[in-house]
Parts: sequence; C-alpha cells; structure tokens
Amino acid sequence: MKRRDFLKFAGAAGISSIIARRVLAESNDANSEIRSEPPVELPKRKLGKTGIELPILALGVAFNAMDNQLTLRKGLDWGLTTWETANFYENGNAELGIGKFLEKNPDVRSKLFIISKASFARTPDEIEKKLQTSLERMKISYVDLYCGVHGLSDPKQLNDEMKKWVLKAKERKVIKYFGFSTHSRMPDCLMAASKLDWIDAVQTSYNFRLMQDQKLKDAVQACYDAGVGIVAMKTQGKEIQLKDEDKKLTEHFTKSGFTEGQAKLKLVLDDKRITVATVGRENVKHLRLNVDAALDKKELNARDKELLKNHASDTCTGFCAGCSNICGPVAAGVPVNDVMRYLMYYNSFGDRNTARQLFADIPYEVRSNLLSADFSIAQSLCPQRLPISKLMKEAVDKLA
Repeated sequence: MKRRDFLKFAGAAGISSIIARRVLAESNDANSEIRSEPPVELPKRKLGKTGIELPILALGVAFNAMDNQLTLRKGLDWGLTTWETANFYENGNAELGIGKFLEKNPDVRSKLFIISKASFARTPDEIEKKLQTSLERMKISYVDLYCGVHGLSDPKQLNDEMKKWVLKAKERKVIKYFGFSTHSRMPDCLMAASKLDWIDAVQTSYNFRLMQDQKLKDAVQACYDAGVGIVAMKTQGKEIQLKDEDKKLTEHFTKSGFTEGQAKLKLVLDDKRITVATVGRENVKHLRLNVDAALDKKELNARDKELLKNHASDTCTGFCAGCSNICGPVAAGVPVNDVMRYLMYYNSFGDRNTARQLFADIPYEVRSNLLSADFSIAQSLCPQRLPISKLMKEAVDKLA
C-alpha cells in the first residue's frame, strides 16, 4: 500500500485494527482456501413495508466473482449479507460466481438477501427469461428482491401487464419482492413507485450531489411514506472525467479521522430513509473502508455537510444528474444520460469492459449519429452545464 493510502486508512480504521485484520495479505486466487473471520454486525434498517431488516450496507457484485471469491467471503464476514448484482454484470460471471460460492457453502443462502436485475428486459416474457437464467446461474430457487426493470427512465413501463407478472412470480415463489433500479429521471420514477402497491423497493442513484435536488428529496420522502424500501447506489457521486482530489476536502476529512469517500458514504447513511447503501466492487481494501464508515458512530457535523454541499456545486460541470427528460427530447435521439454514465464507468470506475459492452447495446444507427448530431440545444438546457458535444466525442473515442 502506498504511504499516502496507508495514512488515510490508518486514520479511518486505526493502525492496530489494520495489523489485526491482515486483509490485504490474503490471496485473490479463486482456488485458494479463503479463511472466515468472526462476523461483523452492521446496523440494520427495515426495508419499507416488507418488514425485513437488512444491514445498512450491501455488497455490489458487479465484478467477475468467478475469479474473485475472496470479496464474497470478506463481504459475508464483515456483515454484508445483502448481495446486489444483475444479469448483465461481467457477461454473467457476477451471478455465476455467486452460484459457485453457494455451491461450496450451501448453508450461506439462508443468511443472504439477494438482489438481481433483469438487464435489458422490456417485456414480462423477457423478464421471465432473465430471471430463470439468474436463478440457474446462482443456483438458487428464488431472488429476494428482483428489479424487473434495470435502469427505469419511463414510469409508463410499470404497467398492468408487468403487475400481473409480478403477482404470479410471487405466487410461484421465484421472487419474494419486486422493484426496479433507476439512474435517470429518478424523481419521476420514485414518485411513480410510491403510488403502486406492488412495488416493494427501488434502487436509485443517491449521493452528496443528487441529494441537493429538491424534487428527488420529495420523491424519496414519498417512497418512504408509502413504505417503499430504498436502496441507494452510486453513493460516491463520481464525476464523468476523473479529476485530481480536492486537497481542501481531503485534508479536512483526514483530520476528522475518515477519508473523503467515507464522508460521502456517511452522508448517505445519515438519511434514515435510506435502508441500504450498495458499496464494494472487487476491491477488498475499499470494501473494508466502507464497513468501517458504517460502524463508526461519529456523525458528520454541520461543517462537514457544508463542505460536501459546496463541493457538489463547484464540480457540477463534471457530473450528470440523470435528468434525461431535459436533454432527451432535443438530443437527436441519443440517450445522452446513458452515454454519460458509461463514460463515467470508463473514466472514474476504471470499469472499461462494462462501459464498452453497455455502449455497444445502444442501437447502431444511434451510435453512428453521435459525432454528427447537434447537441447545442441540449447543452444549453443542461442544469449541470455539461459540455455534451465534447463528451459525446470522447465517448466515441473510448467506447466504440
């Protein structure tokens, strides 16, 4: 570990606990023996009207779990018994890796709350096929929370036909609860969920940037009042283009005893309407930092929250807020919000394979229009003042 990273880690977790854990010394080899640790008890919250109590952190299994069983084991040891994945992740290797783990550890299934998503499905028939594939891959008979729409942007998809499928799927006991994920037009999608009694929980982007939006805050409240559980994702509010760290922000939070990333996570968890925050990916060190943040009882003070709010405002030109209802109608048929998200995966997450695969799923005639389309109106309307034309060209260069 680099010295700077070590000092940040030490400030957040304490040197003695780092030495005791010896996490980073373990092998990531899928064939090696992975030792269990004494389990960690994370705080729990109820998932809306389901009444189910879940740890406040979920393990995001968006990585190749076939080759990385260590992160699954460590997540379990550290109290992350909610595993969140999707049919699409790593070409199916995320779900296949969960199946591999459960095959070796069959007693673990009863301890887990598994969330999966029907990637790219649009109709009940497609949702059913995706579900059956996911069940087979993970070697399970049911999914605890199934997001039948992965990336909802139009609430009209939540129609009577889908409702019928949901009710029958519950009767067949292949899903326990139903919902959707959304990172586009989140206020509209969440508000729609609050009015539908067959939506049990939703996954939504939610972070220090997005929580400044009053419409999103109102929609979160509406879901909370209606008993719709809320699972937060994209909690770090990553920018589309990776930039240097804000030294002022980093130094402030280091003095407080936690990293900038931990502070951003703590701010999300400070909102008690949020049941679970999805964290992790395949990096064990970062996963441990997230766990430490959740266990740390020290609360953010007014100055901490003010700094994050100001940072959100100062860096808004690098962040897409998902308001596709504004740019979508004037962007020549290009799903600007989606392309921005894929570029963010590529630049800020370093998840290049996923970014390229998602980009390739955009119809060819739309992708071929990216360089010639006129985005001037969309750019002028963008609340975040994003340089849309420039970013679309960058996306073609990197993702095509």
